[in-house]
Amino acid sequence: MFEDFRPYLTPYRLGRPVLAGSGVPGRFDARGVDVPFVFYHNGRFMMMYTGFDGTGYQTALAQSDNLTDWRTLGVILPRKSDGSWDAVGASGTWMLKADDSIGALPTLQKYNGRYWMIYHSYPSAGYEEGPAEIGLAWCEDEDLMLWTRLEQPVLSWRGGADWERGGLYKGCLVRDGGFFRLFYNAKTEGENWIEQTGMCVSEDMIHWTRCAQNPILPVTPGGWDSRFASDPCMLRDGKRWLMFYYGYDGRHAQDGLTVSEDLTRWEKAAQPLLTYGAPGSLDSIHAHKPAILTANGRLYHFYCACREHRPDDAAELWNEFRTITVASSEPFDADEKERL
Repeated sequence: MFEDFRPYLTPYRLGRPVLAGSGVPGRFDARGVDVPFVFYHNGRFMMMYTGFDGTGYQTALAQSDNLTDWRTLGVILPRKSDGSWDAVGASGTWMLKADDSIGALPTLQKYNGRYWMIYHSYPSAGYEEGPAEIGLAWCEDEDLMLWTRLEQPVLSWRGGADWERGGLYKGCLVRDGGFFRLFYNAKTEGENWIEQTGMCVSEDMIHWTRCAQNPILPVTPGGWDSRFASDPCMLRDGKRWLMFYYGYDGRHAQDGLTVSEDLTRWEKAAQPLLTYGAPGSLDSIHAHKPAILTANGRLYHFYCACREHRPDDAAELWNEFRTITVASSEPFDADEKERL
């Protein structure tokens, strides 16, 4: 049994966005931003994240020297017009890392001479319209701006079990000895769907075999994650696998943690590690979709924060202001909290 989840707490919130939607018609992030993935590359911190413009998702890259002030570099997975399965949009969620240890600086690893990214795409225009599938993209450019997508999905809801027939969402890719493991969340069909997390295994990242125990992270009936157990962020701490994820109960989404030593038996923390915030705060509706890393002797917890839309907000999605922010194991100083 694993009972002490305190080392993974990040109680100090920056309290302001580090990235937010632009509100500019035609920009990839006109309505909001989402799904952070933070890593270290070529001497700087980088964030891959998703923007929504009202039609579909597109993926961008941002850069930072200090993890609290970020500058967008540009779109790396743009919308296409060729009629392909991922033409409407693509949400990049994870890149293959050199070391998945929670204490290691998260740098990237090449496989067959290329950097690799997992992304997912929906078939129809609108907000997550239709059942999504998961694809792979690769890059040889050290600036990470030029990505080539494989022509077909590598994992689909087609032929999947009932728990994933509604489509596949965020993928998280790790290397485990001679194998690759892809953790992903999926949903059931219907209006009041359930989202849960599964795992599949591959030797080449192209051909995947689903785990017989899927979903390995189910929802908890009556719990804070009774509707969704989603968006896995996988790390290791010694012999333990850590799966940070978000749970949703129909009202609020919050980030939690489950732990395993064999990827089969999992122990959930009873309560969220990062709860939704106080009324009026940046994350008063949702605090979800974790991206975890250790740097500068601190644990950083990036996440998507949502509150009610206000008239002076640049961007709006479903009457929400949806941004990316960060919490930490150590307090932020006044200068970090006040910079915009």
